[in-house]
Amino acid sequence: MKTSQANIPSEKGLDNSLSLLKDGYLFIHKRAQDFQSDIFKTRLMGEEAICLRGEDGAKVFYDNDKFKREGAAPKRVQKTLFGEDAIQSMDGEAHRHRKQLFMSLMSRERLQELNEITRAQWLLYIKKWETQKKIVLFDEMEAMLTKVACEWAGVPLEEKEVEKRTKDFGDMIDAFGAVGVRHARGRSARKRTEAWITSLIEEVRSEQRSPRESTALYQMAWHKELDGTLMDAKMAAIELINVIRPTVAVGRFITFGAVGLHEFPKEREKLMQDQDSTYSHLFTQEVRRYYPFAPFTGARVKKDFTWNSHQFKENTLVLLDIYGTNRHPKLWESPNEFRPERFKGWEGSPFSFIPQGGGDEHKGHRCAGEWITIELMKISLSQLAQNITYDVPKQDLSYDLSRMPSIPKSRFIIQDVRRRQ
Repeated sequence: MKTSQANIPSEKGLDNSLSLLKDGYLFIHKRAQDFQSDIFKTRLMGEEAICLRGEDGAKVFYDNDKFKREGAAPKRVQKTLFGEDAIQSMDGEAHRHRKQLFMSLMSRERLQELNEITRAQWLLYIKKWETQKKIVLFDEMEAMLTKVACEWAGVPLEEKEVEKRTKDFGDMIDAFGAVGVRHARGRSARKRTEAWITSLIEEVRSEQRSPRESTALYQMAWHKELDGTLMDAKMAAIELINVIRPTVAVGRFITFGAVGLHEFPKEREKLMQDQDSTYSHLFTQEVRRYYPFAPFTGARVKKDFTWNSHQFKENTLVLLDIYGTNRHPKLWESPNEFRPERFKGWEGSPFSFIPQGGGDEHKGHRCAGEWITIELMKISLSQLAQNITYDVPKQDLSYDLSRMPSIPKSRFIIQDVRRRQ
């Protein structure tokens, strides 16, 4: 991709923010294909922006010497999805220090405990589903994962609270890319959730509550910043939410995985026969590549630099196409086909498969909970394929790529659930 600033394609229009909302996941992907270039310029929210796609674009995007996250995420997203001034907007040593807090929760022992909690919840939900005529899987997954995430994080959650807390976490997630009512619901949900979790942090600090030291609640409550002071209680709550909320969001991947089991019956047969989780891993990875989750991510230029003869100016907004990179025709053979076997022996770059960000998960901005996502999906999709039978009634399983985040319109309905003998 040899080019100069003068001949980089530039989208016409005074501002293309409405086009971004209209095209959603396909905004960068479509234009990159039209321009036949993995880099182009546009205007968003009143300023020039550069859009990147592909492995080379991801490599430069995740270079922390060239890009910063401060000021990249719009305040409307921070006020719903991430929380204001949270880890997603941090850079440098402060980010690395905060990232280690998150990575410390991802030990083998803690992940094993998460798996055990998840399997136990599946048994309870299957028993419940056997007594119900119809199940909306997406709704059930969000509720189950709210319970799983809270138990694993050490956050107390009574059964009578589950519906309320599930809705709030779901509304925060659903507010990404939203305007109007969906955005308003997300902001209200965040305010309620931050107040709830902040009170728990303060109870831990006043020794009214004693969670296990290995839990996220304990670690967030007692985390010290680089200057040795305790993290602000509200910020501790925001970061604890950034453990629970993404776990609940895995319900979208699981729902799309269930759609995959239904739409690709040959792959379902293979997963049914999987005894050592080998195929469940391949299937899970292909679900993460094939179906929509995160559409794109943003950063700002840290200082002037030149890449592939193109001048990047300080503080310019840059968007990396996540959805399009995972379907890039130069990176993936038949990218629009669902082929789990493509991941057999796969040794691809951490910049070519980026459903939850790219680069180094320990030092960079790749999602700290990616392994949680994979494990939850493997357990859940194996349960659906191997441990229960169910009917899938006629419904609308299409999904709208202009809606961010997307989900099947029917939210995947199943009925007549029975445990396999």
